[in-house]
Amino acid sequence: MKDAPQNPLPDLLYGVASIAAHLGMTAKQVYHLHDKGELPTFKTGAIVCARRSTLANHFAEQEAAARASNGGN
Repeated sequence: MKDAPQNPLPDLLYGVASIAAHLGMTAKQVYHLHDKGELPTFKTGAIVCARRSTLANHFAEQEAAARASNGGN
């Protein structure tokens, strides 16, 4: 029996630099969105972290809401 395929990337993004690189943003943009509560991030001590899966779900929800408010366009 085959093992389940392994995800080559860890789900945890540790630090603003990692989050910014993953999202294609600057660290300043990530800090701004984190401070406003507009990104699903959390802190471990003084380090801002996020999960790739949570970010993907967040942006999928944002996209769905935008499409719904535009009549599906």
